[in-house]
Amino acid sequence: QVQLVESGGGLVQAGGSLRLSCAASRRTFSNYVAGWFRQAPGKEREFVAAISWRGAATIYTDSVKGRFSISRDNAKNTVYLQMNSLKPEDTAVYYCAAHQGPGIKQVESYFESWGQGTQVTVSS
Repeated sequence: QVQLVESGGGLVQAGGSLRLSCAASRRTFSNYVAGWFRQAPGKEREFVAAISWRGAATIYTDSVKGRFSISRDNAKNTVYLQMNSLKPEDTAVYYCAAHQGPGIKQVESYFESWGQGTQVTVSS
């Protein structure tokens, strides 16, 4: 497993932007698929986005397509989630996750390493 630490959350007005970062503890992070999930109050955790080893492939849940962008810098062992045009319904704790091996998926159980989460609050 790899240790993951998220940062960049906060309070923003609707229509604003935030960039989340996820720093990994291992230099071999380039061998991990990375993803972002979120959990809103009273709801189950849901998939947001994922990115392949080298960043060539990305997938998103429909509700964030065109607004969020996932990227990675393997030299810095870091994955990012750029969130634009934020809506109040994006309010949640955002979690970074990683899976060692190829194959990009949206399934929560696929990821064996998880960060502690960072709060994102979007006010209307």
